[in-house]
Amino acid sequence: MSLAKKILVTGSNGFVGRRLAVALQAQGHHVTGTVRSRPSNNQLLCDFSGENDYSQIVEGQDWIVHCAARVHQMQDTASDPVAAFAKVNTDATLSLAQAAANAGVKRFVFVSTAKVCGESSQIGCPLREDIANETPDDPYAISKKAAEIGLRKLAEQTGMEVVVIRPPLVYGPGVKANFAALMNWVGKGLPLPLGAVDNSRSFIFIDNLIDVICLSLTHHAAANRTFLVSDDDDVSTTDLLKQLAVAMGKPSRLIPVPPSWLLGATRLLGRPQIGERLCGSLQLDIRQVKEALNWTPPFTMQQGLEQMMSEISEKS
Repeated sequence: MSLAKKILVTGSNGFVGRRLAVALQAQGHHVTGTVRSRPSNNQLLCDFSGENDYSQIVEGQDWIVHCAARVHQMQDTASDPVAAFAKVNTDATLSLAQAAANAGVKRFVFVSTAKVCGESSQIGCPLREDIANETPDDPYAISKKAAEIGLRKLAEQTGMEVVVIRPPLVYGPGVKANFAALMNWVGKGLPLPLGAVDNSRSFIFIDNLIDVICLSLTHHAAANRTFLVSDDDDVSTTDLLKQLAVAMGKPSRLIPVPPSWLLGATRLLGRPQIGERLCGSLQLDIRQVKEALNWTPPFTMQQGLEQMMSEISEKS
C-alpha cells in the first residue's frame, strides 16, 4: 500500500498484537498500541473491562485491529466465567467499535476464534463460516460469538466496515498453554502415548495469521466478511509431534496407544477436554478467504515450526 494509515492495535503487547504491530510498522503505517500496564513508545494504557469510554484512543485512527481479549482458559478460576468473558470480549469490544464508528474509523478487524463454529469436526467434513455453532461450548466462544453478532449489527447501522477473523490454535515464538506443553514434552524426549492418533486438526502459524490480518485491512473484498483461517495444512496429533521433533532436532518417541484408551484415561483423571483435543478432529474450510482475498498462507506448518524454533534458539 502506497499511503500510510493510522492503525490502532489493541493488546499490542500480546502474543498476536505485538507481532502484528511490528509488521504494520514495517509496511510504513503509523501504529498505536494499547496495553493494560506499563505503556512505552506509541502505546496507550487501556483496560478493556466493559462498556468504558474509548473515544480518546480511537480518535484520528483510520483502521483498528482488535486483538485484546480475555483468552480461553482450561481451568477458569472466575466465579462466573460467562460474565467475566462477556465483560471483556463482548461488552468492551462493542463499546470500542461504537466509539470507532462515531470517530469515523473506516475498518474494524476483530480477531475472533474458530471455536465459534464448534469444538470438533468429522474428518473430511471441515467447519465452514456458515456453520456457526448455535450454542458454543464454552464461555470464551460464547463471548466471541456475541461480539460478532453485535459487530455485524453495528456495521449495518453505521457503515463502518467490519472484518471478522476466526483462527484456530495459533503457534509461534512465545506460544503458551497446550502447544507449549507439547513442545516441552518433545523437548525432554519423553515417550508419549500418541503414536496412533489418526485425527485431523487445523492450526495457524502466527506469521500466516499476521499476513491475513494485514491483507484484511487493505483488501476491498474483505469488508463485512467473516473468514476462517489456517495454515491449510491440517495434521494429526501424531504428525504434529513428529514435525515438532524434526523442527526441534529431537527424537520422536511416540508409543502407538489406541485413542480410545487415551480418552478413557483422561476421563478417569477428570480432564476429558485434554483427551478430546489430543484425539479429536477440528478441521477448518478456508476456501472462502483464499478465494475472496486471493490469499495463500505464506508458510507451511513445517516451515512455521522451523522458523519458530529458529527464533526461540536466537533468543535463548
